[in-house]
Amino acid sequence: MMRQYLRIKAENPEYLLFYRMGDFYELFYDDAHKAAELLDITLTARGSSAGSPIPMAGVPYHAADSYLSRLINKGESVAICEQIGDPATSKGPVERQVVRILTPGTLTEEALLAGRDENLLVALYQHEGRYGIATVELSSGRFIVSELDSLSELHADLARLQAAEILVDESESQNLADFAKKLRVLPPWHFDLEGAKRRLCEHFQIQDLKGFGCDNLDLAVIAAGCLLNYAQETHRTALPHLRKLIVEQASDSIQLDLQTRRNLELETNLSGGRDNTLLSVLDKTITPMGARLLRRFLLRPLRHHQTIKQRQQAIQQLINSQLIETIQTTLKRLGDIERILARMALKTARPRDFMQVRNTLGILPEIHQLLANFDANRLVLIDRELGQFPELLNLLQTALVDEPPVLIRDGGVIAEGYNEELDKLRHIRDDASQFLLDLEQRERERTGVSTLKVGYNRVHGYFIEISRSHHIDVPTEYVRRQTLKNAERYITPELKGFEDQVLSANERALALEKSLYDELFDKIMPDLPALEMSASAFAELDVLANLAERAETLDYIAPNFSDRAGIVIEAGRHPVVEISIKQHFSPNSLKLTDQQRLLLIT
Repeated sequence: MMRQYLRIKAENPEYLLFYRMGDFYELFYDDAHKAAELLDITLTARGSSAGSPIPMAGVPYHAADSYLSRLINKGESVAICEQIGDPATSKGPVERQVVRILTPGTLTEEALLAGRDENLLVALYQHEGRYGIATVELSSGRFIVSELDSLSELHADLARLQAAEILVDESESQNLADFAKKLRVLPPWHFDLEGAKRRLCEHFQIQDLKGFGCDNLDLAVIAAGCLLNYAQETHRTALPHLRKLIVEQASDSIQLDLQTRRNLELETNLSGGRDNTLLSVLDKTITPMGARLLRRFLLRPLRHHQTIKQRQQAIQQLINSQLIETIQTTLKRLGDIERILARMALKTARPRDFMQVRNTLGILPEIHQLLANFDANRLVLIDRELGQFPELLNLLQTALVDEPPVLIRDGGVIAEGYNEELDKLRHIRDDASQFLLDLEQRERERTGVSTLKVGYNRVHGYFIEISRSHHIDVPTEYVRRQTLKNAERYITPELKGFEDQVLSANERALALEKSLYDELFDKIMPDLPALEMSASAFAELDVLANLAERAETLDYIAPNFSDRAGIVIEAGRHPVVEISIKQHFSPNSLKLTDQQRLLLIT
């Protein structure tokens, strides 16, 4: 077994190796020392090597998420090594392999993510002072590329993105000292243009990248190819939820340098906290995906007047409709559907993720009815993009119990009536109680022992128990199964036959239920692109309703835009200062024109 461990560890030297052994993940040697220190778990030993005990530390399989979260938060990366062979048929050590590598930027697991914050993986490539940058949020599927003209622009963009992990070439790490804790340095061969183009085209199943607008963005393509390769290697799958590349142009938004962003205290105050910032005032969004979208809106202000006016029109109609509270109350029934759909695509979703999708589809008619009251362009588009999924809703309502357990391995996920064979197996398993009562009564009458009991435990299975105080000659077909201090336990051919039938039915029921659950992934796959569009529409509706509520509650008005130089503010109020002070805020007016571009305040 240790030979197998050492081979797998040699293939993954830079990661802590969680090596599955029964109900535990075990770590050995230096990994054990490190994990014991970081997680405050017991350091023990297993066997010996070269005359010295082999250090070992472990965590329970069922509680692994909490330990993994702590390691990731400390900047560690973990390779998960599972048993993939059958212990009953394996000769020697059970076959194992690494099925997933968890790194700070590649997380999709709900337990490891902060709901209202993005978890971004970034790759960048530099050539002759210009930078290509690729960003992906694997927990939602957003894949973005852009190019920047200078190191200062790169620093500003990285400060905006707050990436969890940044992939860089060996030669570039020295220019990113401010982000040193987030860097993962890769060899130069990861940054190859032809390899990147090939990898991206294979992934998106296209001939070239022109359709994404990437034909003249070689630096961004190199970064994107590196990022995709790294993400696929860590997830050990094709990442089907990455469906397109989005090109962001610098001209689309106002570029805020790092110092400006800090001084404006948009999301972080000068002390590094999140209180008394513009985001803390404006963010009363209902859903986690809405919160993430609002942050993107705030940190990347648009230049396009038409898009801004469309948002303003939508917000004004929401205010006038007096339906904001109704919409927000309805949105409270949503889960983080954006991230759930990513797990669906990766086939790692849990039963309650399916339940959240079902609940989301169930409120669509209510949302469509509410949105029928509006004709603002953005709200009409949201209404259309939300879509309708009656067949999928019917499938999930039919297939799933109302309140499924956390994990499919526990069973009880698939609803009664969905599959006839499963219902039959469950009937055999669940009717055991009546058979046991009948058997107990018959055996009491046959033996004359009124206290005779028929029972079950996980170790010894079904049994007939007779107290030692009853000195009787048990029937010849009674076979002793267990001796207790005050009783003897027996098994009979009849009870043994029943035991085999019940245990077989239970095992077959669990296996069939797992198979039916896996089929649900396949059945939902064709709808995933439309569902992802629906999730994005829900997020935008949440943001617009939130901004409408903030505008109404805080008495904000919409500014008018002009192509002329200047800014005019009448009775302006600072949104953060007004909220934070305990006294009346005195409004201030401001007028800057083409003739008067500067005001000096002393």
